[in-house]
Amino acid sequence: MQKNMVMGRINWDDLRFFLEVARTRTASAASRRLGVDYTTVSRRIRSLEQSLGALLFEKSRSAGFVLTSEGQRLLGHVESLEGTLQVACEQVSGSTGGLAGHLRIGCTEAFGSCFVTAQMSHFLDHYPNISVDILPVPHFISLSRREADIAITLERPERGPYVCSRLCDYRLRLYATPGYLANHAPIRSRDDLAGHAFVTYVEDLAFSFKLLYLNDLLPGAHSRLRSTSVVAQYHAVLEGRALAILPCFLAGPDPRLQAVLPDEVEVMRQFWMYYSEDLRKLKRVTLVAEYLRACAELNRGLLLGESTEMAYLPSL
Repeated sequence: MQKNMVMGRINWDDLRFFLEVARTRTASAASRRLGVDYTTVSRRIRSLEQSLGALLFEKSRSAGFVLTSEGQRLLGHVESLEGTLQVACEQVSGSTGGLAGHLRIGCTEAFGSCFVTAQMSHFLDHYPNISVDILPVPHFISLSRREADIAITLERPERGPYVCSRLCDYRLRLYATPGYLANHAPIRSRDDLAGHAFVTYVEDLAFSFKLLYLNDLLPGAHSRLRSTSVVAQYHAVLEGRALAILPCFLAGPDPRLQAVLPDEVEVMRQFWMYYSEDLRKLKRVTLVAEYLRACAELNRGLLLGESTEMAYLPSL
């Protein structure tokens, strides 16, 4: 009886505010995602805590809003409700005019900008009621905090309730402009690289150890210009003052660059794609994942540096 009384006092919309604060850990970030002001978020959280008679968050200057044990228990239930509601809405909308809804894809910077965005623009032609956010960022995306629905990363997640698969392999090579090669000492073998300048990552800020391939390939390589962004490195190389190891799908199609010692200097990496287990019933999520997998297979040559042309699926 007491339980039913508590449930009757809850404003269900307060749970939406609770989810955003739990995922962003700050009321200000939650307010931006919800499109309301900071005070509204704080008020709705207080209202929910009063309705439940429980403290859901502890405030910390360093960590923001931290879930209490009661908040942790509530989070699991509310996320389950969210997933059920999403599936219900998708099934209803799907039965009355095709798939509809919104999803967000978090991916590495170059792959997201140069490959995923191009491929998804074609996908949307076939599904006018689906909208997509693409987040090509040089850091990890948190699925647990719902920063994205689908993540594409360099490393397979070690743990978590995820549906995970290897999306594709891709190759990186050493690139320079023809002008750089004409105006600097000839490069006929790997030993000739010792006196040349390189653009690379800021080592202590690289979001994955898999990005630190320059030291492995060319120990002692000279680098006075570094960036956390591979796209910034790409543009720096175009200035004709240094070399850089770049993904073939990014640099290969650009006629202003040429591969240097392509048979001697190369790196192989993989992209992993995953999404939360509780989203596997959402057709739009599984459909996009299957589509991206098919796009990667179709473009295997581009990703491995064997082709410079991007291909698109003829139909869905």
